[in-house]
Amino acid sequence: MKTGISFVLSCSLAALAAGPFVIDKTDPGAAGMNPARLAWIPARMKEFVAAGKTAGVVTLVARHGHVASLEAVGYQDLENKTPMHADTIFRLASVTKPVTCAGIMILVDEGRLSLIDSAEKYLPDFKGLKLNPCGTRGGYNCALVTPSRPVNILDLMTHTSGLPGGAPGREAPPNTLAESVAGVSRATLLFEPGTAWNYSNIGIAALGRIIEVVAGQPYDRFLAERIFQPLEMKDTFFFVPADKTNRVASVYTYEADGLKRVPMSQPKFPAPEGGLLSTAGDMARFHQMLLDKGKLNGQRILSAAAVEAMTSSQTGSMKAGFAPGVGHGFGFEVVREVLGTFRYNSIGSFVKGGAYRTYGWVDPTKDLVGIIFMQRTNGGGDVADEINSFMAMAASAIER
Repeated sequence: MKTGISFVLSCSLAALAAGPFVIDKTDPGAAGMNPARLAWIPARMKEFVAAGKTAGVVTLVARHGHVASLEAVGYQDLENKTPMHADTIFRLASVTKPVTCAGIMILVDEGRLSLIDSAEKYLPDFKGLKLNPCGTRGGYNCALVTPSRPVNILDLMTHTSGLPGGAPGREAPPNTLAESVAGVSRATLLFEPGTAWNYSNIGIAALGRIIEVVAGQPYDRFLAERIFQPLEMKDTFFFVPADKTNRVASVYTYEADGLKRVPMSQPKFPAPEGGLLSTAGDMARFHQMLLDKGKLNGQRILSAAAVEAMTSSQTGSMKAGFAPGVGHGFGFEVVREVLGTFRYNSIGSFVKGGAYRTYGWVDPTKDLVGIIFMQRTNGGGDVADEINSFMAMAASAIER
């Protein structure tokens, strides 16, 4: 017990002693990490590249407020043999979701909305939603009914709204975020709100639209002004500036005969559920802000209470998330039992993966932030070999 108390105390003192969080300077000693073991990380990632499992990878490890390791291996573009760089820009996919939830929590901090507000209070398209009492099973006596209560913001944040994964089909694709969310009016709830878990992109998209309605400005501008600019996330956006397109990594799919490039189209509007592009360094700033209870380099983004709500499991004992042993917070999966510590992360760690094998996590007990970015489809991003290896190696490098 004494050793455990000393470890936590040393972590706390180190965090208090840390200066500004700086990305372009690595200091394993200040982070209390073993440089030789940290060197295992790029070596292992090169093995995945050599095996043709991924074109390239960027990894970042930070501890006690210091970047201990920032490595880039492989290529951001295989066809042209463009090397991967530490500042390569990646499509984040669902790693966008915690950022959207942070935007909602800013408005909660300001008293402009409540987590138990109904979604229909801000978005009329949620009025009149019906519930299929048979869920996805079908069968007899499955006439649609009115749910016992409306879907609220808390439900949307934790994927417990009962909404399906996406909006029902439409005649024409949406041109705006408002049009995208309007499709929810044609959805049928799979279960009573708050009683089960079903990953819902349309639910997170609705949160972005709620930000627009409450803040009175476009969703992407709100995030830029309230999160990206104060955190100096200069390479984070929904639409890549022309002078930075050469830094965007290509996306590949893994097939029997090797990696195949996937054409990517320009989006028409910012997608709150998965549309952000960013760098490992920028997203490390966002995660470090959460580890530091809502503040980074003198800039307060969220209250400590907001961060605690975001990064605590809100789903009780229900099956939630894609990795073993996790519950769901606001945008994050949260390790809530020993089964979830198989990658050496502690109970209470909060994590989020994206469809292109982008992944970020924070382990408050170890005072640790980790980011691993690549661009490969095929799913499995939450428990991919590359991610499992990286997380275990990062934790194994801790010396004190």
